Parts: sequence; structure tokens; C-alpha cells
Amino acid sequence: MCHYDKITSSNKDLQSIERNIGRREFLTKTSLGIGALALGSLLGADKMMASPLPNGIGGLPGLPHFIPKAKRVVYLFQSGGPSQFETFDYKPELAKMFGKDLPGSIKGEQRLTGMSANQSSLPIAPSIFKFDQYGQSRAWVSELMPHTAEVVDDLCFIKSMHTPQINHDPAITFFQTGHQLPGRPSIGSWASYGLGSDNQNLPSFIVLNSKNAGGQPLYARLWGNGFLPTEHQGVQFRSGVDPVLFLNNPENYDGADRGRMLAYLKELNSAQYDSYGDPEINARIAQYEMAYRMQSSVPELTDMSDEPDYIFDMYGEDSRDSGTYAANCLMARRLLEKDVKFVQLYHRGWDQHAYLPSGIKNQCKNTDQATAALIKDLKQRGLLEDTLVIWGGEFGRTVYSQGKLTADDYGRDHHPRCFTMWMAGAGVKPGFSYGETDDFSYNITKDPVSVHDFHATLMYLMGVDHEKLTFKHQGRRFRLTDVEGSVIKDLIA
Repeated sequence: MCHYDKITSSNKDLQSIERNIGRREFLTKTSLGIGALALGSLLGADKMMASPLPNGIGGLPGLPHFIPKAKRVVYLFQSGGPSQFETFDYKPELAKMFGKDLPGSIKGEQRLTGMSANQSSLPIAPSIFKFDQYGQSRAWVSELMPHTAEVVDDLCFIKSMHTPQINHDPAITFFQTGHQLPGRPSIGSWASYGLGSDNQNLPSFIVLNSKNAGGQPLYARLWGNGFLPTEHQGVQFRSGVDPVLFLNNPENYDGADRGRMLAYLKELNSAQYDSYGDPEINARIAQYEMAYRMQSSVPELTDMSDEPDYIFDMYGEDSRDSGTYAANCLMARRLLEKDVKFVQLYHRGWDQHAYLPSGIKNQCKNTDQATAALIKDLKQRGLLEDTLVIWGGEFGRTVYSQGKLTADDYGRDHHPRCFTMWMAGAGVKPGFSYGETDDFSYNITKDPVSVHDFHATLMYLMGVDHEKLTFKHQGRRFRLTDVEGSVIKDLIA
């Protein structure tokens, strides 16, 4: 009696499926389909192949399109819109214009949010924080970021970012998915879909959220797979003893029990796939198997006891507190060491419409040291040369104060027309600044960079032609950059 007959003779579920498919067709499909690969993944690659699985497990044929400069990416997303005036875009001439109304020639036809559109005036608010130049690149950095100032020669600043979105949710969604409306795949999902994974025991796309950060809410759809197969969605690692929900064995189960259960479940799912051809069944198989492998890889990964004290000191005291921004930066480094393809770190709280000086001071205190430590740590381990680090939010802030303005207190509204981001590592020009804004940091005067341009450049650094990585959905071929975007070659070393 063959293997399939043995299974179906004792199982009514498979007998039901068998009635909908011929035996010869079933054997033909399963001999070439996901079933064999699934079993090999569960039992171990060495049991099924003469050599170990290569890098790029699960990626599309023909990708990367060319040799990548970045083998992995960590995106430090600063949710809320960090003010460029208090961080990196130094505008000393504003000190002479304190309280004056923003000139109409500068404002132009710019759409304002409902929070400041009805103000009788738009009083200019110079930053109260000091700036200085650092490194051989002589980059201007605020006193709020002394640790970032130490690594400016590794950073590539983009001071001419712009976006059409003026409110948080569509702006964040646009940055994370290439479209302002929900439903599209996130950047990490596109990377996972096209390039696969370099570590078969961890997801290729992992998400970390800072705990207790406050500010605008973030939704799981920001790291969702959209219309791509489900296994490409971001896997969120949480703080505490259970970083991935439902990963541990159920009560009274051991590893052998779980293995037998998953093997049997694979049989059911594989037979169902061969009967109905639904690709989401393949995704379900892949997810179950990944969870099984993560039972051993995740506890080892999240156990920080092997980190020496000097590493915690470098990232800051908060790095010992799981789930903080500092701890997540350290976790990101550990994930990158394991060749996780895309690590997305979200930190909220940059939305300072009022009391900006005190608010942004606290934000920088909570993030500056750990951000710089991640750059230093990757560099000392030889990982920065092929790891791309990205820092930035969804838009910038206005030069004028929203509401009350005093000599030492003010707020800033959303400003999508120009703002600052930076990248480091993996093929970008170090110690470089691209793009310029006017004296009010209100309009771009040189080298504008759109969100689609940013995405196209990011994909290029990962070895992907953004126009060729597409997915057909509902009769149309979609891509991360929609129908726009150009690679900014001047950013690339």
C-alpha cells in the first residue's frame, strides 16, 4: 500500500478530499509541488538535499537583478514627524525674524492642516536650540543629538524629502507601502517576496515597536503583506517573555508532539492545495513551518545574557529594558547579525503641536544614543558596509508656531513640503548632504526627493530594479513605486 493510501484509509478528511481529485493527478502534483518542499523544510534541508539551502530562500527567480550593495536593511521610523528645525536643517537667519508673519511669497498655495489654517497669523518660530558642525563633513547637528553628531561622517542626509500627504495616517501609510490608502504591501513585504530570506530559521521581515512611546497609533497593516502571499507579512517581536505570540508549545505538548502535529497538518494542507490550488494554503504551510523552526531560534535570539556590559553602556541604560527604543536597536543588531533581510523599528511621539522644546528634547534623549550606537556597533562588527540604516519620519514641521509663541515655547504643525531624513552604510555616500531648502525650510530649492524616489533608491541598493519587481492583482501589475520614482544616483557611493 502506498503512502497516500495509508493516510487516506485511516482519515475521513483526506478521504473527502480524495473524492474531488484523481489519484494519478494527486500523485503528479504532490511529487512536484509544495508538499515535498514543506516536508524538507520541516525535517531539515540536509535530509532532502545533497547540499544546504542557498541564501535567498524563497526569492523570485532572477532576483536580485544586479549585485546588491545592501544585503539587509534596518529602518528606524520616527512616527509623528520630527522637526527638521530642531535636528538637522540649521536656519540661523530665522533668529532675526522671531514672531514675524510668514511671508505670503514663501507660503504660496501650500495647503495647511485644519489645526492652523484658521490662525490669524503664522508667526515664525526660530529654534531655541544651538547647532554646531561636526566631523570632517562639517555637518550641522542640533545640541539635542550629541551622539548622532559623533557619527555624522557615516551619514548621508537627504534634506529635500517631500510628500503629498499632510496628515499622519495617510503619510505613514504612503511611506511604508508606496500608497496613501491601506491595502498595499509594505516595503519589507516586497523585499521578502522578491529576495527571500538568508536565514531559514527566522522570518525575512521582522517588526519592533517601542513600548510606552505615546503619540499617533500604528496599525499592523503598515507592515502587512497586502495582496502578496501571507508569509511575507512582517512578524512583530514584542517585549517581555513571549516575543512572538502563540510560538510556544501548548500546555502538555512537547517538541515531538508539535512536530508530529505539524507533519500531519502539512499532509492535510498539501492535499487541500492539490485539490483547490489556493496559494494561501502554501502560505499557511510555510508559516506553520517557520513557527516550528522559530521555537528554537527565537529564545536564543532574545536572550541578551551574552551581551557584555560595554554594549549596554553604548546603547544606554534603557537597552536593558525590553521593548524600549534602545533595547529594540540592540535587538535589531542581533537580527541583522542573523541575516534577517528587513528589520522595521517604529518609535512614536514626535508629533509636537505644542510644547515642542520640552517634547522634542525628551524624544531625542530617548533615541539619540541608541541610534548612534547602532551605527557604531554595526561598523565595529563589519556589518555597516552591507547593511542599510534609515532614519526618518512621515513629514516635517512648519517654520511658524501653531498657537501661542513665546521666547522659549512654541509648537509646529505638519509640513510635507520639505523635511530631512538620513541613511547610512551599504553603498550610500558617507558624510554627504543632498538637497537644499530655503531660509525658512518651507520650500525645496535644490534636488527634491519624493517618497517614490526614496523607495526606488532603497530597492536599487538591495539589488532590485523597482520597475521590474511587480505583482499582478485584480488584473493590474502593481509595484512599490506605483508608476513613479527614480533612483537618486547622487546618493550612491
